[in-house]
Amino acid sequence: MKIVQLDPATTFQQQLAGSGTGPVVLINRFTVPPEFEAEFLSLWQEDAAYMLSHGCLSAQMHKGTEGSTSFVNIALWENAQALARAFASEEFQGLLARYPDTCTISPHLFTRIAVPGVCVGDSVGA
Repeated sequence: MKIVQLDPATTFQQQLAGSGTGPVVLINRFTVPPEFEAEFLSLWQEDAAYMLSHGCLSAQMHKGTEGSTSFVNIALWENAQALARAFASEEFQGLLARYPDTCTISPHLFTRIAVPGVCVGDSVGA
């Protein structure tokens, strides 16, 4: 599996090394060849089970419509450090190695922000 940065200005690796202590949302876009879709979902199910036992609070997979080969996982994490530990673990790296090079991932971390009259952030002033 190949990592394609969602934001070249701030890489996923930089985000994992960050010092924030609050919750983060992982948005991870996958590009999956159609012939690998069923196996991909089975592998992702195992990956998600591992992550849910290592600091991930919730995860939801989405699939693009109309024959799209794009999938998006949206997962809530306790904090970036929990994700960094889980992602770097030997066990999870072994799970990732099962995916073919024809699959790509674009993981990126986000925090909620407040937009007045529309949505709330995670903290005062966020």
